[in-house]
Amino acid sequence: MPNHKCIAIYLNHPTCSVDSVNGVLSALSTSYRVKIFTKQKVQEGFFDDVEMVVFPGGTGQASAFSAQMKVNLKEIQQFMSRGGKYLGICMGAYWADEYFFGFLKDTRVVQYIKQPKATVKSSFSTVTSVEWEGQPQNMYFYDGPTFVGGQFKQVATYANGNPMAIVQGQVGLIGCHLESEAYWYTKKVIRPFWHQGDHHQLLLKFVNDFLNSDPQLKLF
Repeated sequence: MPNHKCIAIYLNHPTCSVDSVNGVLSALSTSYRVKIFTKQKVQEGFFDDVEMVVFPGGTGQASAFSAQMKVNLKEIQQFMSRGGKYLGICMGAYWADEYFFGFLKDTRVVQYIKQPKATVKSSFSTVTSVEWEGQPQNMYFYDGPTFVGGQFKQVATYANGNPMAIVQGQVGLIGCHLESEAYWYTKKVIRPFWHQGDHHQLLLKFVNDFLNSDPQLKLF
């Protein structure tokens, strides 16, 4: 049964896609109470019992942020100012940067594919080698970010050493898609890399550790 802690997941297909939201639900809903919200105005008090907001991945331009967030931006900022936590996956990680929510301190969110010695050079769905908490993994990747500058806890790195998953105070960011599900692996070249749900367990542990941590670097 889910515990008392509640998370709120943002859904707006395809930017924060149904596929990604469903994957996050598969990974987390047996352990947490879950609310879904969209670009529509949330009801007053919606975030009162929420401990973490999740902005998952999808397709499209990060610049879609302004149109999607304008009606709920104030509520999300107030949620974070009260000590709430933010989990961004792929597109959601980009949105933590200064041009969007601005929740990071001295850290920029940039495309991994444009970094020196990146193992993926183009924007397409694939798997890429990472090291997650010291263990080698092949994780689903679709033009996800890496993180430059500032101070943060590094949970995972890409093969070239760039950060892939980090925690900075109230903000947790992941570049790859740990929430990926079996039907994401239909392409012959990546089919052998289906993780059998193991990456869902890594995502759940990430969230458990994140929510149980006391952030030393607070926002605002």
